[in-house]
Amino acid sequence: MKSHKRFFVAATQQNDGKSTICLGLIHAFRKKYPKLGFIKPIGHHFIELEGYKIDEDVVLMHEVYNLNHNLHDMNPIPVGKGFTERFIKEGGVENYAKVIKEAYNRVSSDKDLMIIEGTGHAGVGAVLNLSNATVAKILNSKVIIVTTGGIGRTIDEIMINKALFDKESVEIIGVIINKVRKNKFDKIKTVVGLGLEQKGIKLLGAIPFQEILSYPTMKQIMDATESTILWGEEFLGRRVKNVLVGAMEPYHALNYFTSNSLVIVPGDREDIILAVIATEMIQRNSKTVSGMILTGGLLPHKGVMDLIRNCRSTILFSEDDTYQITKRVHECRVKIKATDKDKIDEAVKLVEDYVDMNEVVARL
Repeated sequence: MKSHKRFFVAATQQNDGKSTICLGLIHAFRKKYPKLGFIKPIGHHFIELEGYKIDEDVVLMHEVYNLNHNLHDMNPIPVGKGFTERFIKEGGVENYAKVIKEAYNRVSSDKDLMIIEGTGHAGVGAVLNLSNATVAKILNSKVIIVTTGGIGRTIDEIMINKALFDKESVEIIGVIINKVRKNKFDKIKTVVGLGLEQKGIKLLGAIPFQEILSYPTMKQIMDATESTILWGEEFLGRRVKNVLVGAMEPYHALNYFTSNSLVIVPGDREDIILAVIATEMIQRNSKTVSGMILTGGLLPHKGVMDLIRNCRSTILFSEDDTYQITKRVHECRVKIKATDKDKIDEAVKLVEDYVDMNEVVARL
């Protein structure tokens, strides 16, 4: 491999914010290393592009930073539905380590710095003999571990992941703590930093929790709940900050229909549905709810459906009950999209403000 600097971004668990951190790190490093490359060797969540299934994080980095790489090389192993089962039953038909190395070499051929994004914690991928720790070793890369805010549990998870990297003789550059609650920020940063120092690990930064990064769009809600759209496709980009279940009387519910709210309601609760529509009509010149999901496979009266077509929000429909839909909404994966300029700007600013980039560079 060409001599260049590189590091692998791993996490202690899913949804720790690796993608957010990578967005900020790429922006910060491009000032010092204009010839910068990005690769996510193994992907799980895909977008169809150029005839390939490409991991959504790869598409994000490619579109935001206009990276001049072959998309398939940036995500050489897409692990889709049934992939793991076939691997276990049939064994590895391909030499996946070789596939990763060759893709990496093509992407990195003219680069000064490579950023490698992992998937989940250090052990993810072990079933394919390609854990994050193994892939980092294959690519001869040091590692930055991303975790979420806390003290005891956070340090425990870091040490569990460190053990896996140590087993593969992979050096850990340091740790970035993400999503730290603002009211405990100083305490967590100080105590975790001291605790990691006692174990020979450098705290590279602590990043406060930012609500804007956790808000899903109506499109993400629609995908997560597998709902169909009845009305308001043009409003699918609206963010959802609050989730309301329409189980109370309209008189009380009216107090909760605020901007950026999602109302989940059985399709036969015409009183609640009409209350939402009435709120929109009254507040015609201001934003109201982001949308509604009508549940239980029930649709309101035709007259109510006609009124829905005057709404300035997205109306979704699902055969599933209110409980199942509410559960899926709360479990919804919130991923940054290339069109989320405010979220991208926030990710960049967070890394600039809270990660010690000089320390990262010194440890590469």
